[in-house]
Amino acid sequence: MGAEHIGKMACRRRARPRGYSRTAACPGAFDDRHQNYEPIAGGSGAGPGFHGTSVVQTHMTNSRLTDPEVLELRFPVRLDSYAVRRGSGGAGRWHGGDGGVRRVRFLETMTASILSNGRHHGAFGGAGGQAGAPGINRVERADGTVQPLDYIGSVTMQPGDVFVVETPGGGGWGQA
Repeated sequence: MGAEHIGKMACRRRARPRGYSRTAACPGAFDDRHQNYEPIAGGSGAGPGFHGTSVVQTHMTNSRLTDPEVLELRFPVRLDSYAVRRGSGGAGRWHGGDGGVRRVRFLETMTASILSNGRHHGAFGGAGGQAGAPGINRVERADGTVQPLDYIGSVTMQPGDVFVVETPGGGGWGQA
C-alpha cells in the first residue's frame, strides 16, 4: 500500500484537529529586553469510537507552554487565566476536543504578535460530525474597549491590556 493511499485512509478515519501548528507570540511580546514565542494548544478531532482531546498539541512535537511562574518572572506580564473553552469541540456521536482560552495581562508597554490559523473556519467533522468552533484573537483594553485581531497580527499593548487567545475546537465524528 502506497503512502498516498495510507494518507487518504487516515483522513477518513478522524475528524480534523483544530488546525496545524498553532503558534502565538503571546505574550510573544517583544521590545528591547524581552522576546517569547510559544505554541498554544487547541482541541483534537474525534474519530470512530473516541472523543477528541481538549487543549492538546497536535501536528507538533517537543513543545509546551512556559510555566506561568517562569513566564511572570521573566516577562512584565501576568497570566490571568488559562482554561478549557467549553463547547468549542464539534458535536457528533464522538465530540471534538475543546480548545483553550489564554488571557495574558501586560504590565508594561510592549508589542504582542499572533500567528495562528483556524480563525475563519472551524476544523471539519467526519462521518456527519460537526465542525469545531473557529478560534478568536482579541485585545481587551484597560479602558474597556475590545480590539479584534485576525489570524496574523501585531498590536501595541499598554499596561493593563489583556491579550486573549481562544483556540479552536476539533471536529466531531458521526451523527449525534
